[in-house]
Amino acid sequence: MLGDIVRNVLRALLLALVPLVAAAQQPLPTADARAVRQVIEAQLEAFRRDDAARAFAYAAPGIRRTFGTPAAFMKMVRAKYPVVYRPQSVRFDTAYVVQREAVQPVHMTDEDGHAWVAYYPMERQKNGAWRINGCRLAKEQATAM
Repeated sequence: MLGDIVRNVLRALLLALVPLVAAAQQPLPTADARAVRQVIEAQLEAFRRDDAARAFAYAAPGIRRTFGTPAAFMKMVRAKYPVVYRPQSVRFDTAYVVQREAVQPVHMTDEDGHAWVAYYPMERQKNGAWRINGCRLAKEQATAM
């Protein structure tokens, strides 16, 4: 139990530091930033349409291996990431590179008007395509964008 508390405190601290670290990082080149945004927008659209197969296709290979099936992936997103599954509003920030990993922050508002930032680590595939390698949510202090 104490280990869980320590892990949760460390996780919260790391999430709180992400914006500070991001400010000191390099922006993602424009063409890559555009491609990253298109992938995230396409996955959000797939969630909106309840198209599990399409949403799953935008996940990085490691994420797909972890969940195994589009249905299992969609079930997890609905349960753990309701703001990502059904955002009321979406606004993209500048994508940046942290320790050679592209990260795309996306401001979202949930159905109750609470503001969130979804940090999407992105993974470039051998064929040059970008895939989503997770999502870390942080609740913002302000509500409704």
